[in-house]
Amino acid sequence: MLSLSINNISVEVPEGTTILAAAKKAGIRIPTLCYVEGLQAIGACRVCVVEVEGARNLVASCSMPVSQGMKVQTNSRRVRDARRAVIELLLSEHNGDCQTCDRSPDCELQALAAELGVREIAYAGEKTKKRIDASTPALSRDSGKCIKCRRCVSVCMETQHVGALFPQNRGFDTVIGPAFNHDLKTVACVQCGQCAAVCPVGAITEKDQIDEVWHAIDKADNHVVVQTAPAIRAALGECFGYEPGTLVTGKMVAALRRLGFCAVFDTNFTADLTIIEEGNELLQRLTAALKPGANGKGDHAPKPLPMFTSCSPGWIKFMEYFHPDMLANLSTCKSPQQMFGALAKTYYAAKLGKRPEQVVVVSIMPCTAKKFECQRPEMDSSSARDVDIVLTTRELGKMIKAAGIDFGALPDEEMDAPLGLSSGAADIFANTGGVMEAAVRTVYEVVTGRPLPLPGLHIPTVAGLEGVKEASLKIEGVKPEWKFLEGVTLNVAVAHGLGNAERVISAIKSGEKQYHFVEVMTCPGGCIGGGGQPRFTTSQVREARIAAIYREDEGKRLRKSHENPDITKLYAEFLGKPLGEESHRLLHTQYTPRPRV
Repeated sequence: MLSLSINNISVEVPEGTTILAAAKKAGIRIPTLCYVEGLQAIGACRVCVVEVEGARNLVASCSMPVSQGMKVQTNSRRVRDARRAVIELLLSEHNGDCQTCDRSPDCELQALAAELGVREIAYAGEKTKKRIDASTPALSRDSGKCIKCRRCVSVCMETQHVGALFPQNRGFDTVIGPAFNHDLKTVACVQCGQCAAVCPVGAITEKDQIDEVWHAIDKADNHVVVQTAPAIRAALGECFGYEPGTLVTGKMVAALRRLGFCAVFDTNFTADLTIIEEGNELLQRLTAALKPGANGKGDHAPKPLPMFTSCSPGWIKFMEYFHPDMLANLSTCKSPQQMFGALAKTYYAAKLGKRPEQVVVVSIMPCTAKKFECQRPEMDSSSARDVDIVLTTRELGKMIKAAGIDFGALPDEEMDAPLGLSSGAADIFANTGGVMEAAVRTVYEVVTGRPLPLPGLHIPTVAGLEGVKEASLKIEGVKPEWKFLEGVTLNVAVAHGLGNAERVISAIKSGEKQYHFVEVMTCPGGCIGGGGQPRFTTSQVREARIAAIYREDEGKRLRKSHENPDITKLYAEFLGKPLGEESHRLLHTQYTPRPRV
């Protein structure tokens, strides 16, 4: 432990702690622009500079480690003048269109300028060249607004191991973008939106589709329905001043009705359905691997182990780009979003007496990659595009505000039938480890006839924010038809963030690890940390949202997907049986390798 003083306040921190972290411990805020929690500090923006006694120059607090007896001033005149100069220089070349910018209400550059008392542009000079890249379904880039902070580069390289963005050229001519400043669609980008989630300005944002939703609602012939992902209910409140982790499920439903949607449904319904299909697929693969004489033929033949979950579209695209040799390990199940779209335009449309194209499906998702997913050519099993439009949590917040709805004054309302009932197992899809836990709750009970023998039905070792998590569960006391699983230890793993997924894949390929089932979520923390969630998502915010989702699960009467009576009814009335012909047609798909340019 080292002792130092910051603004004459004594603080003790472990060796290796940065000045920025030490100041935070002392309750002192130092402004930053390039720093992202958990990633390598690069000290590029110089906004976080502080004065250290004995040092000739100001130092970047995000990258400077403390030393014994260090004396730091974070708000001296020299420091304030330096920070102000940095912001003034950034503004002098920032081609920002601030009056109409998407980020104007929560722009970090604008907020710092106001905080430091910058009231005019001090330096007249050349502006950064504006170039709009709207080449992908999910993301939009505006080079004129980029302040070269490199946050997007850090998260794309370090967290996601994708490397779609990096700095090019030098000085004023520096450009952050794909190789040779090409469009984003030309490189191996998974469209996860983590770059947009950390961008401090409006240089990278989700592609706004709010007007498309209004147009669909305003068209008299349309029957417009909306589905809401489980992660939304623990984050949407942040758009309206609620603390992170505040559950606003009922108010969210009420707001969506007042926006004019014909029906408000829950993606949780098809999360339960995903567990039934994916759980049976896992049992099918286990049977082929472990039961003597078991085999399968044709398109429905069992695929190899370990089986990877397939709910996260950024993860799917990552595998298509970087590990096409393991695509057979992906579950063939579509994501809950896409399953919902297929059912809304078949099962639900038939109940209304409507054709698939007359039902417009809008999704509210925490994920920008869902905008890409709904446009995949294979997602049309209803004979129309299964999901028409995807809005992020942030976009829904804007839409509610634009409609003049007082969110805080709304009553709590319930989801509509028949696609609105769900179990707590579906809620935890929002959290890293949740899909795994939900699947094991059902698979264990199917095989043994007993509930998962763990307190609260939770698997503690797959919860939390550790990058890679593991669990082993010995299966005992099985039903006669599953006797080949008696005494088998089911080994599972959970990874969130594609860099952590890469670690798991490397361990599997090297033979270091042998798993039966692996859950991967593209974004840190799972969907609660998605690229379309309210900014800024720190570990503390992730933990608050995760805790809220577990509260939602634990407060429900139904805690297991196979106990959802509306799922049982769906199979009886329409799908027939899990992994059956109709289920395969509507709820399953396959993926193909993508060339990396």
